[in-house]
Amino acid sequence: MIVLNTLGARQRRLSSPRRGRRVAREQPEPASVPIGRVTVARSEPFGDETEAARWLDALRGDRHRRAAEVEEAVQIVNRVLRAHRAAAADPFVREVRSEHAVARRVGYARGEAVAAGRVDTVLEVSPIDARRRRAERLSPQERLAATLGGRAHVLACEELVLRARLDLDAHRGREAALQARIGLEALLAELASDPALERSRGELEADREELAAAANAALDGELGEERLTAVRVTVEHMEQALRRRRAAGG
Repeated sequence: MIVLNTLGARQRRLSSPRRGRRVAREQPEPASVPIGRVTVARSEPFGDETEAARWLDALRGDRHRRAAEVEEAVQIVNRVLRAHRAAAADPFVREVRSEHAVARRVGYARGEAVAAGRVDTVLEVSPIDARRRRAERLSPQERLAATLGGRAHVLACEELVLRARLDLDAHRGREAALQARIGLEALLAELASDPALERSRGELEADREELAAAANAALDGELGEERLTAVRVTVEHMEQALRRRRAAGG
């Protein structure tokens, strides 16, 4: 079950504003920003509150299990967003990551509270990669500055590889195979004369045949594990090639 709530939204006034003298302000007050809260509840409830408390105590001592609970919930939310994107025919409906959330919590509550999106007994969950090195945090900012300043440019293959990675992480094997197929062809074409590709060219060329077979199979239905592995390996090789290019200043 998924419960969606909007918090902090400004109430609309039904009556028309009174006429009067307007007072100019040097700086307007900041507008309040509504926040969406998503609650994902398990389909099978705990047997009793003691069982729920034991489950939460186990999570309290294991940050990886806490993060896994959040990521499982995020995958469910993203499946809903994907369905909404297709139903609304709106390509700008995008998926989310747990790091995008203002707060991440796991916990339990009685049925009435859960139905209202409230969880009484909770644990805060911090992202696992919150302690990344300073160099890793600054690198995207440097690339962004270079792109906006005209010293670098975004390749079509970069977008395609990112979409293939998104599909893989969302367990959409068919879409990942099709995205990776065109992404690989675009990468090999766009970086044909790029020195940064030399170390990766051989393995990417070797990936071509198996990836093409996986993409063709994806047209007929879901992929088996062998085909999915070929897609994962190729996407990893393409990501590595693009990281080398960025490291070289591309």
